[in-house]
Amino acid sequence: MERLCQRMRSLVHDCLAKHLYDSAIFYADKLVTMSNGASADVYTLAEAFYMGRQWRRALALLRNAGLIEADIRCRYLAARCLAEVKDWEECLNVLGGWDESELEALSMQDVALEEDIGQGVSHTSAMCLLRGRVYEALENRGRAIRWYKAALHMDPFCYEAFRALAEGHMLTSEEEAALRESLHYREEDRWLHLFYRAKCKKYDQQQTMEGTLETLEAPAPTPNSGKGGCGLVGNLDVAVCRAEWYFHLGGYQASIPHSRCPHALTSQLLDQDPYALEAMPVHLAAALELRKKNELFLRGHKLVEEYPDRAVSWFGVACYYLCIGRYENARRYFGKATTVDASFAPAWLGFGHAFAAQDESDQAMAAYRTAARLFPGLHLPLLGMGCEYARMNNTALAEQLLLSAHRMCPQDPLPCNELGCLLFRARSYDAAERWLSRALERVPGRLTEAWEPTVVNLGHTLRKQRRYSEAIQMLERALGLCPGQPGTYSALGYTYHLQGRMQEAIDNYHKALSLRPDDTFTAEMLTVAVEECADVELGF
Repeated sequence: MERLCQRMRSLVHDCLAKHLYDSAIFYADKLVTMSNGASADVYTLAEAFYMGRQWRRALALLRNAGLIEADIRCRYLAARCLAEVKDWEECLNVLGGWDESELEALSMQDVALEEDIGQGVSHTSAMCLLRGRVYEALENRGRAIRWYKAALHMDPFCYEAFRALAEGHMLTSEEEAALRESLHYREEDRWLHLFYRAKCKKYDQQQTMEGTLETLEAPAPTPNSGKGGCGLVGNLDVAVCRAEWYFHLGGYQASIPHSRCPHALTSQLLDQDPYALEAMPVHLAAALELRKKNELFLRGHKLVEEYPDRAVSWFGVACYYLCIGRYENARRYFGKATTVDASFAPAWLGFGHAFAAQDESDQAMAAYRTAARLFPGLHLPLLGMGCEYARMNNTALAEQLLLSAHRMCPQDPLPCNELGCLLFRARSYDAAERWLSRALERVPGRLTEAWEPTVVNLGHTLRKQRRYSEAIQMLERALGLCPGQPGTYSALGYTYHLQGRMQEAIDNYHKALSLRPDDTFTAEMLTVAVEECADVELGF
């Protein structure tokens, strides 16, 4: 009989490996009878029920056999069954209300299991992860964060806990850094530590990110070569991290080399693997910045056809409509994406941006508020709300929210830029200059044309302070970043005018009018400058 049971066990596991779940259930059921209900065989049958999507049947089997409290594996499987049927409260009851002593006891069971079945992600860590998912489903994000962190502390290889924290934007940049540095790795697991670092927010990693990515992609060391890289060149997840880094550096601008363009990198990835959904959000965002409307149309159509139940598919369609300026359709599909997956942060931000593009501030604020609640570690919703209050001339609330965004992410130049613009409108020119200068100091990499408006704003601020020479330097720097801007030529001419350098003022007024002939202010100032220049020449 024992030989027959061993044969049946091999047959069940072979069926599971080949995804023949009905066959696995059939043979596992017979195995349980033959072995007189051996606990290991009951667990195997419950696993077969679970993989065959018979979740309540698996739960009933484990309960009737009295194995849920006796075996950590059965306890975890029962909780997974309850999570699949969305019975969140009962799932928590099965998992138990853990304290430190119970966690220690569960860890001891893990050690015993690892001796029997080999090294793997610990069951304690997996149970912490499941508790986090349950609390997230119940919208108790504070406890969800606690249990996701506990899962990683129990076992750094519990990648799903890390992904929930990182992609769900549950932690700020500082909190992410503190968490990843608190995890314990063996020397041979250095690649995981570096990958987690590359996957986290990049605002506070300006000096180290390139080195981190290069180490991940460098060839692995040979036995005689000593310490080397991690040998992950060409890996999809590492390449996506690099694309996100290039996007963070403003790599969608025309002046960026092709080799550092996130859209070019993700296009290569998608040519190799057209269904690599991990690369889609940054690819779609880069295509939107580059105004590639044809590609967005085709990509969105294909995504909806293949993955109608994924938020990124509807996000792609919304990006297309946002690109062509059809904001009502963009809002509809951003809303569809948030309905499919409420934890997809890009859709919530796009939802708010689509309302803001048509000055519908109330609806934009509602979208940003929801995003701020769902993603407590993300400062961009606060930034969006601050911009909307600034648009409504509510300076006090705008400043409060922009300062909150800056405190949450001090290294991001965008809140500094918006604070500078807000204070400029409030005529606090000294404070505006400090914030705009701070924004330029925090720009990752070198300045590109994306930051030309900030340079121009700083030039206007310096002019308001009668620091004409410095203002001229800033405006000329702006023209170096983005030549042929009539507004910049007009501002440069006006600054020369105030400085009394009439010929330079006239030259720049002419350049501005050649690019924008209907500019009334520049035309009037040109007339004044010409008259003043004539008066000087005539000796008046």
